[in-house]
Order: sequence, then structure tokens, then C-alpha cells
Amino acid sequence: MVHSYPSPMFIIEVTKNPNETSASIIRRFSKRMQGSGVLRKARSIRYKDRPESPFVKKKRALKRIARQTETERLRKLGKIPDAHVKRHR
Repeated sequence: MVHSYPSPMFIIEVTKNPNETSASIIRRFSKRMQGSGVLRKARSIRYKDRPESPFVKKKRALKRIARQTETERLRKLGKIPDAHVKRHR
């Protein structure tokens, strides 16, 4: 399954006032960008992971169960010491 995310389409316009410096225009533009939420939306889409398939989840669960049973078997045979209980101070 392929997910397509809509690209955020925002038009942010900043016009230069007659006695305004370039630095203040850039500052106003960046404030408007932050306020509109464009960057937050773009980052949330960029770093979004796709959900795992049921097969992958099942395979990982089976590996975990096999590892647990093997550890328990070795513990019963005395080849691995019993797990120590963590104590809080």
C-alpha cells in the first residue's frame, strides 16, 4: 500500500515597506512561516514511518518467543545464572 501525502500549499506573502531593511523583511517572513505551521506540517510528513505489516510483526514476535524459551531452557539447565532483581535505593 502506497501512501501519498498532500503537499502543504500555503501562499505567504510579505511586501517591503519603503523604509524597511532586508533583515526586517526576512524576520517578518520567518515569523509568518512559523505562524502558518508550514514547517511543522512538512516535518511531520517527512519523518513519518509507515506502519509495519502484520507479517513482519508476527515474524518479530516469533523470534522473541523463541529467544525467551531458549533463555529459559538454558537458565533451567544452570548454564545461565538467574536474573537478578533490580533494587531501587
